[in-house]
Amino acid sequence: MGRVKGERGSREPGLPAPAGARAVRYIDADGLPTDDPAAAVHGEMVEHDADGDVRRRTRFFLSEKEIPWLPVSEVAFLAWVLAVLVLIWAVIGVLLLT
Repeated sequence: MGRVKGERGSREPGLPAPAGARAVRYIDADGLPTDDPAAAVHGEMVEHDADGDVRRRTRFFLSEKEIPWLPVSEVAFLAWVLAVLVLIWAVIGVLLLT
């Protein structure tokens, strides 16, 4: 289900993690556990202190949502926004030099 980074420890559920270890659990798009971080769409990382107690728990998720009113892809839209901002910057620079 998960793996323990850092020191080698037991991967059996219910057993304490070694001190300073970080347990990582990745879930893919189908809702199945995976060991591949690139395939993960959500999961959690749990860091333990020297006593084996949970020190920090970090959950993450990735989602891709389309913007319904945008007729082009998000990347194309952002490229156009960048081009417009560079053009505005250049026009302001030319006006300040004259």
